[in-house]
Amino acid sequence: MNPSSPGGARTRHAPAEVGLHARVLDRLGTAICSGDVTAGSVLSIEDLVDRYQVSRSVIREVLRVLASMGLIETRRRVGIMIQPAEMWSVFEPRVIRWRLASDGRMAQMRSITELRTAIEPHAAGLAAERVDDDEASELVGLAAKMWAAGKAGDESRFLGLDIDFHRRVLAASGNEMFAKLQLIVAEVLAGRHHYHLMPHYPDERALQLHTDVAQAIQRRDGARAREAMVGIMEQGFAEMKSMWERAAEPGGV
Repeated sequence: MNPSSPGGARTRHAPAEVGLHARVLDRLGTAICSGDVTAGSVLSIEDLVDRYQVSRSVIREVLRVLASMGLIETRRRVGIMIQPAEMWSVFEPRVIRWRLASDGRMAQMRSITELRTAIEPHAAGLAAERVDDDEASELVGLAAKMWAAGKAGDESRFLGLDIDFHRRVLAASGNEMFAKLQLIVAEVLAGRHHYHLMPHYPDERALQLHTDVAQAIQRRDGARAREAMVGIMEQGFAEMKSMWERAAEPGGV
């Protein structure tokens, strides 16, 4: 079975068709998640073929993926109905990416930050109990690399290290369900970077808090690890909110 195809089903597509599928999926998914195509709207395969200038087979493949995410439902004698947001698979990384591309970006950021604030501090506390010595040392080293990249203003390197840091903390918790959240965390951190909601030079307090988390985990101090991780969540959202508000002001960037 091909795990990259919807439902794990084996499919055979020419490279060009696969590329078309990905582009149409992103465009239609973004249109739905942004509200450009509103809930309750009814589409047809013929409409979509004309709109995107692709084959019916590409559209059917796109619709299968969107249906698996809860964005659409195909109804006999009605057509393809756009589903309301409460039906969407909100933990699906592509849905998160499409919502971040919309005007509702900050609402999505807030929602995920609230989820992360509920989970990541607890994951850090568990990591302090369960991490092995080598993993703890690597986490401390990773925090040091983040500090260096942040001070140097190397945004791309800092982003990669930041994603890896949070991935390792979630994994070190020893909870397989927490670990699965790493894809969501990666998506929102990448979104912050892409939409310029992350300062070019990270705030020194944010850098220190990552170091504090890593060192607390290494010292097996679960309470301090949790406290520092809460600080990271609060600091990150405050930065995003401030930058978003400045951008919304007349003449803002």
